[in-house]
Amino acid sequence: MSTILLMACIGMIAGFFILFNISPMEFTDSIFKGLLSKPKSIKDEINETTKRKKLSFFRREIAEVQEILRVTGRESKFPMLCALSLLLFAIGVSIAIILGNMFLVPVMAIGFMLIPFWYVRITQTHFKKAISTELETALSIITTAYLRNEDILTAVEENMNYLNPPVLSVFREFVSRIKLINPDIISSLQEMKGRIDNAVFHEWCDALIACQFDRSLKTTLTPIVSKLSDMRVVNGELENMVFEPRKEFITMQILVIGNIPLLYFLNKDWYHTLMHTVMGQIIISVCIAAIFISTAFVIKLTQPIEYRR
Repeated sequence: MSTILLMACIGMIAGFFILFNISPMEFTDSIFKGLLSKPKSIKDEINETTKRKKLSFFRREIAEVQEILRVTGRESKFPMLCALSLLLFAIGVSIAIILGNMFLVPVMAIGFMLIPFWYVRITQTHFKKAISTELETALSIITTAYLRNEDILTAVEENMNYLNPPVLSVFREFVSRIKLINPDIISSLQEMKGRIDNAVFHEWCDALIACQFDRSLKTTLTPIVSKLSDMRVVNGELENMVFEPRKEFITMQILVIGNIPLLYFLNKDWYHTLMHTVMGQIIISVCIAAIFISTAFVIKLTQPIEYRR
């Protein structure tokens, strides 16, 4: 009966979309714009700007994901991410309704809705690792060439063939800007500095700017580049340390979820108590909520270490 009512509800919602000529993307944008809307009073806006008042959980999560997409050059995918999040929200609610567990509805809805945002955080980790690895090679060879000829433009041009995307496009635009638009090296370095979100790269660009006024400061470039190597070693050790706990965490999640259908074959009375009584449904809801919350903490705590000035 619940399945029939759910199908009828889905059909009714689809009918409303068609009747009012509303596209799912417009509906999704309206919802997430409402979540991201600024405070209505000046006092609340001042408190948020001065960080006296923290953003709500959803606003903070959405804002962080937007920043990640902007940094990784995927800002245009945010509407699609919001639509997928809303779709998974509906799927989570549907699963809970089909199981006949009303306590599970908010848990599955919120948990499924956050899955796309967690995926973006995981891809950010791989993106930053790739950027850091490529920066280590690029800055090393460019710094070596600059120490020899004391001309950053020549140093970049000499090693352009050894660079790989996405670092290649940044240095290629740096060369094109100097040759075709503005020969001012300092302004070009300042513009290039904002192209990559990496603290070591920012420090390297600042050191290069200082070298344009005092060439003797070029000796500071090599220690700056070596920080990328140090961070790579530290992150490699960290990855080895968290590998086993992460594997155990995934195993425990599979065991918790897998025990539910296993009870059906071991003892049907226990399965009926777990699935069709109030106390059993509350226990399932608490277990699923613990899985989602622990997953969020695992993703947050296993982020790679970054150098901060």
